[in-house]
Amino acid sequence: MGKGYSTEGMREKLISILGDDVSGMSGVEISEKIGINRVTMSKYLKIFAAEGLLRQKNIGNVTLWFLEPGQESFNFPDDYFRVAPQYLDYLTKGTSDQVFSLIRNCLHSGGAVNRLILEVIFPSVAHVHKLYDDGKIGTSEQNLLLNTISNSLQIFNQIPVVSDPKKNVVVIASDTKSRLSSEAASSAYHSDGWRVSHLGDMSSAINVLFDLDFQKLVGKIWKQKPGILVIAVFAQTDEGLNFFADSINPIKEKFGRRMKLVLCGKVSKKSRILSDLTSEKIGDILQWSQTVSQNPK
Repeated sequence: MGKGYSTEGMREKLISILGDDVSGMSGVEISEKIGINRVTMSKYLKIFAAEGLLRQKNIGNVTLWFLEPGQESFNFPDDYFRVAPQYLDYLTKGTSDQVFSLIRNCLHSGGAVNRLILEVIFPSVAHVHKLYDDGKIGTSEQNLLLNTISNSLQIFNQIPVVSDPKKNVVVIASDTKSRLSSEAASSAYHSDGWRVSHLGDMSSAINVLFDLDFQKLVGKIWKQKPGILVIAVFAQTDEGLNFFADSINPIKEKFGRRMKLVLCGKVSKKSRILSDLTSEKIGDILQWSQTVSQNPK
């Protein structure tokens, strides 16, 4: 790119040039201000328009370019500490459009998906629950905020990723309160190139037929048994973790050692739940899965 600009550098230049311009600029004007070839500039204007950074307006034979509202550049990794409170502020005091624009701006600025999920978005779930528990918001507002968080996570799932057929994961939430944990993990797995089967809240499936139903599903999604298959269960209670562990462990014996069970939730000291890994932290689950996928045994 002209003058050695990276994509992020070009984005910053466009934000700087178009940020205060309400009348728009032609591609020729922009290329002259930045100092790069017009043809190259045209290609990048179209790319940034497709990503939602720019919009265009045709006036006669002239195409004018405008910066979409809410565009902002960040410098990562230094700005993660700044983005987290900004996300929370937009979530609780702003609009959903501000929330989504912030996440897209972070991605355009080179933010790492897993860090955005684990350090920016997911911590806000506990904050929303605390607002509700403290009586500062009602049920309707709590659901609205949690759905906005969920939609934030879906932005990452829209990023095209070439998945590795040897990295397979089934993600389960054992209860409603674990739904966002499972969605956060699914988005992170997706960004790391896993083939993700996200089952969502499976509390309605807690019955004597679950093991047969689940074994049938595994046979479909892991038919040729390439690489490994991680079953990741998220739960708020011992009962939820126990049920799915008791149901899935016999299936593991049938499918072999390359099928793994990981549990994410708080387990009491008295509980003895059999799994390949149990942790309260999503980050631990993701890191362990990545390590195991590199050395499947």
